[in-house]
Amino acid sequence: MAAVNRIGHEAPAGGEGIEFWGQSFVAAPNGKVIAQAATDQPETLLVQANLAQVHEARTHWPFLRDRRIDAYGGITERFLD
Repeated sequence: MAAVNRIGHEAPAGGEGIEFWGQSFVAAPNGKVIAQAATDQPETLLVQANLAQVHEARTHWPFLRDRRIDAYGGITERFLD
């Protein structure tokens, strides 16, 4: 899993804006963080995926197998009545 964030301050014209804290990261299927970006400088993470580990996690932890597809109808609609 990869979680991406940017760093620095971004302010619209005439507005206060927002501060981004960085720390993008990549985690293995077991949740262990295997790479993390800095908080104070732009950085690109290049991480090699262990596809055998991903396959093993999907085989032994089949979360998607038990999903309720019938419960997802609402998220495909722009507005819910």
